[in-house]
Amino acid sequence: MAMSSVSSIAASGMLTAAARLETSASKIANSSSGADLAAEAVNQVEARLDFAANAVVLRAGHQMIGALLDVLA
Repeated sequence: MAMSSVSSIAASGMLTAAARLETSASKIANSSSGADLAAEAVNQVEARLDFAANAVVLRAGHQMIGALLDVLA
């Protein structure tokens, strides 16, 4: 049960980060709207790091399940 929530939370975090990156990219693409390009660059770096952190959590959760199955086998 707990691992399922870890996977769900990590996947949700990855989706949120991807949506933030897409929104920021859209603002930059339409820079005539007066978007602050420096702030959007920072937003993109933060979104990339958030995505990567959530991917590490997801990978660690899968490794923990694998280790538990090895112990139980």
